[in-house]
Amino acid sequence: MKGEKEILKSLNDHQRQAVINFQGPSLIIAGAGSGKTRVLTHRIAYMMQQGVHPARIMALTFTNKAADEMKERIAHMVSYKQARQLWMGTFHSIFRRILKEEAYKLNFDPNFTIYDTDDSKSLLKNVIKELNLDTEKYKVNDILSRISKAKNNLITYNAYKNNKELLEADVQRKNELIWKIYEQYQLRLKTANAMDFDDLLLNTNILFRDFKDILAKYQDLFDYILVDEYQDTNYAQYLIIKKISEKKQNLCVVGDDSQSIYSFRGARIENILNFKNDYPTCKLFKLEQNYRSTQTIVNAANSLIEHNQERIPKVIYSENEKGEKIELLKGLTESEEAFIIAKIAQELKNKEHIPYNEMAVLYRINAQSRVLEDSFRRLNIPYKIYGSLSFYQRKEIKDVIAYIRLVVNNKDDEALLRIINIPARGIGPTTLEKIQDIALQHQTSIWEIITNENILNQLLKNAFVNKVQHFTNLIQELSNSINLLSALEFIEFLVKKSGIIEELTKENTQEALSRKENIQELVNSIKDYEDAMLEELGIKPNIIDFLEHVSLLSTVDEQNDKNKNAEKVTLMTAHAAKGLEFQVVFIVGAEKSLFPLEFHSKTENNFEEERRLFYVALTRAKEKAYISFAEQRNVWGKSQATTPSPFISEIDSQYLKIPYNFEANKFESNYSQRTYISHQNIKSTISVPSFEKKLVSLNEIQNQNSTKTSSNLFKDIVEGVYVHHERFGKGKVIKVEGNDTNTKALVDFEMSGQKQLLLKYAKLTVL
Repeated sequence: MKGEKEILKSLNDHQRQAVINFQGPSLIIAGAGSGKTRVLTHRIAYMMQQGVHPARIMALTFTNKAADEMKERIAHMVSYKQARQLWMGTFHSIFRRILKEEAYKLNFDPNFTIYDTDDSKSLLKNVIKELNLDTEKYKVNDILSRISKAKNNLITYNAYKNNKELLEADVQRKNELIWKIYEQYQLRLKTANAMDFDDLLLNTNILFRDFKDILAKYQDLFDYILVDEYQDTNYAQYLIIKKISEKKQNLCVVGDDSQSIYSFRGARIENILNFKNDYPTCKLFKLEQNYRSTQTIVNAANSLIEHNQERIPKVIYSENEKGEKIELLKGLTESEEAFIIAKIAQELKNKEHIPYNEMAVLYRINAQSRVLEDSFRRLNIPYKIYGSLSFYQRKEIKDVIAYIRLVVNNKDDEALLRIINIPARGIGPTTLEKIQDIALQHQTSIWEIITNENILNQLLKNAFVNKVQHFTNLIQELSNSINLLSALEFIEFLVKKSGIIEELTKENTQEALSRKENIQELVNSIKDYEDAMLEELGIKPNIIDFLEHVSLLSTVDEQNDKNKNAEKVTLMTAHAAKGLEFQVVFIVGAEKSLFPLEFHSKTENNFEEERRLFYVALTRAKEKAYISFAEQRNVWGKSQATTPSPFISEIDSQYLKIPYNFEANKFESNYSQRTYISHQNIKSTISVPSFEKKLVSLNEIQNQNSTKTSSNLFKDIVEGVYVHHERFGKGKVIKVEGNDTNTKALVDFEMSGQKQLLLKYAKLTVL
C-alpha cells in the first residue's frame, strides 16, 4: 500500500481537501474535466490507508466500466486483494447482491433470475395476449415504460391499481387496463423466481421498509458510502442511499448539477440540489479547475450555464492554454452544414494531423446522423456511430426500405416477411409458417401464394384471409403508383398509406418519437437525392432509382462495420457523449426547436435541462470546438426556415469566432463566410459577401477550376464534340436541341451509354 504522501501528492488543494475530509456527509461538486474519478479513487484509497477496512466501504456507480476503472486505479494505490473487498459496483449489481443474501425475506429463491429488457418485453407480450387485449391499444414499449416509471417511483402493482389519479390518466390514454397488465406481469415474474432491473431497486426499498432488522444490518455493515454521478439518481436510488446512510451519516456524493441530463430516465436534479437540506452538517467541496479543455472553451461553457436558475454556484476555470475561439459555422441547408463539417474534419486530419478518433460530431437526435453519414461517405472519411446504428441500419428505416423492396419486387420473400405484420395486422407466426410451407412445396414466392385466392381460402380461415388480402391490396396499390409518382411523392404516399407513422404516433413514447424522426429523415434523404439527380442529370428519379442508390449505401455501412479497428470520426448524440472527451468537437444543428428540442423546451425545467445538455456537449472538447446550424432544414421533405439556437446568443461573444453579427436571435452578414470544398488544389476559404447567398457548392468550385465549363460555354457544346461528366465520364455529343436554360444534349458516354441531359444542371466540361 502506498503511503499517505504518495496518495495525495498528485492532487491540487481542493482535490486534497475532498479526499482527506472523509468523516460525515460530503457533497463534492465536480465540474466538467475536474478530475472527479481521481478524487473518488484517491479518497477511497486514503480511507483504506487510514485504516478503514475495504469491506466496510460501499461505492455506487452507474456503469460497470466506471466501477472497473475505479477498482483498477485503487488497486494500484493499495493492493488488488484489498480492492476486491470493496462493495463497489453499479446500483443494480450491489442491490442484487443484497437481495440475493436476503431473498428469503421477500419469498424469493436466492438464485432468482434477472430479466433484461428483451425478456420483459417478451413476458409483457404474453400477458397482453393472455388477457385478450388489443395490441394496437396496448403497445409493449409503452406499457414497459409506464411500469418502469411506476417502479422507480416505488409504486407497486397494488398501489397502482388503487391510485385514482394513475387510473384516470390511463383511461385518458385509452389504456385503462395497465394496472391489470402490471399485476399479471409481476405475478408471472414471481412465479418464475425472477426480477427485472427496476425490481432490484423497488425490492431493495421494500426490504428496508418492511424488515427493520435487515436495514439495521446494512447500516452497521457500511461505515462509509460513496455515490458517483449523484445528479443522475432517481427517487428509488435516493431513498435507498438515504436509509443505509441514516445511522452513521458518512455519505459522500459526487456529481455536477450542470450535467444533469437524464430526467427522461427518472433522474432528479433536486437530489443533488437539496443535499444540504437533507444533511445540514455536510461539507461542500467544489472542484472547479478543468484539466481537460482550453480556457476559451471553459469560459464559453461557463457563460452559457450561468443562465440556469436551478444550479449550485461555481466558477469553473482552466489553467491550460488560452486556445482558439469556438468557431460558428452556417450552411444554407442541413446537407451543406454536414459537408462543411466533413471537410473541416478532413482538413484537420491532413493539415494539422489530428487523428479521426480524436474528433466527435454531436447532435440532439439520432435522425441527424443521416446527412452527416452521407457527407462523410462522400469524402471517404471513416466514421462510427456511437451507441446507435448507422442510419440505414435502424429498424424503422429497414422496415420502410423493405416496403419499397417488396413494391418494386413482389418476389422478395425476405422483405415480405419483414413487413407483412408492420404495423401489426394480426398475421402471426403460425399463419406465416403455413404460407411459407405451401410456397416451398410449390417452389414459388410467398407473394404468388398470398395473391392466389383459391390457395389462400383452402389454407386459412376467413378472418386471416381478409387480413392477408388487406396487405396484398396495399402492396398492389403502392406498386401501381411507382411510375406515376416521383421518389418523394411515393415515399410520402407509402408512409401514410402503410400506417407506420400512425402507429408510432399512437404509441407516443420517447422511442416512438425517435423512430418517427428517423422516418422523417428518410423522407428528407429522398428529397435530397431527388434534388441532386435533378441538378446533376436534369431528371426526376422514381423510387426504383432511390432503392438502387440506398442499397449501395447499405453495402458501404456493412463494409465499414467489418473494419472496426480503423481510426474513425465518432458520430453520436449529445446524451451519449457524457463522460467522454475529444480533441475536436462539432455541435451540429444548433437551431431553435432542434437544440433545444421543441418537445423538451415547453417548461422552464426542461429548457434548463436542454441548456445543460448543450453545456455537456461543449465541455467534451479539449482543444477545438465548432457550433453549426443551417438556415433551412427539411421537415418531411419540405424545406423550412430555421432560427439559430438561443444557446448561441447566451455564450459570451468574446469566446466565439463569428462571421456574422448576432442580434435578436438573428445573424446578419457583415463578413465573408467560411466555405469548404473537396478539391485539394483550391484554397479552403472563399468570400461570399451576402448572408442570403448560397454557399458555393463543390461542383461549382470544380467547374470554376476547369478550363471550359457548361455554365458559360453552352455554345461550345455542339454535335460531335467530346465532353466530360463528373458521374458518367467521357462521352460524345450526339444531338443538341432547345435554347437558353432549356437546352438539352444527347450524349453517348463510353461507360454509361446514351443519356439526355439538361445542360443547365449537367455541368459538362468540353474536352
